[in-house]
Amino acid sequence: MSNLPGDHASYDSPGCAYCPSTVRACRTGEGSERGPAYCPSKIDPDGLAAARAHYDDPFTKRIAHMAAVVESEGYCKWSRVEEICEFAKKMGFRKVGIAMCISFVDLARVFSAILESHGMEVTSVACKNGGVAKEEIGLKNEEKIRPGNFEPMCNPIAQAELLNRAGCELNVIMGLCVGHDSLFIRNSQALVTTLVTKDRVLAHNPVGALHLADTYFSRVWGPHKPERLPVKPVRSKRNV
Repeated sequence: MSNLPGDHASYDSPGCAYCPSTVRACRTGEGSERGPAYCPSKIDPDGLAAARAHYDDPFTKRIAHMAAVVESEGYCKWSRVEEICEFAKKMGFRKVGIAMCISFVDLARVFSAILESHGMEVTSVACKNGGVAKEEIGLKNEEKIRPGNFEPMCNPIAQAELLNRAGCELNVIMGLCVGHDSLFIRNSQALVTTLVTKDRVLAHNPVGALHLADTYFSRVWGPHKPERLPVKPVRSKRNV
């Protein structure tokens, strides 16, 4: 009998975040045999089959193929910048868009020049484009970063629309805010990847808050912090 966390329990949804390092059965293609009770292979095999069918689409399959080739060729060798350039070239993309926070304009200029040096056409749009006042989305004066001053809203939908109109085939996010990046991705017609994830506090290295969650960044925890890190999912658990 297995002693894997989650045994003797039934789950409504996958909980891969809790898979023990000694298991990770999907790496060996044995999820349905060795995976915990919350493994996707056991929770929703029909969902996995439905997802697999999408790879029959030629363009989708090509994206997955080229992404895997970039992963293999650049494994622990290429920076994210190099990976994006190589992926775009392998896909045969000619037009790349950059959607950046206005505070990343200088770095976006460097990235744009790098892409152009690889033979690509680049269109770049900053988040504050259009200069639309935050009041137009219902923000109150006291909700501004600097009350009493004009503050333009971040405009990710316009960023997406302008890059769509430019015919971009791949769009790259550089430092868009939480939620703004979501709106950009939702409205982009082209594939989207991220070069920079904004974190003003951690020099744009958000994973630092996870590494230090029990020390310097213990404030990330909510009011229901567990005494110790749980070893299996709890929110999706149901009684058998």
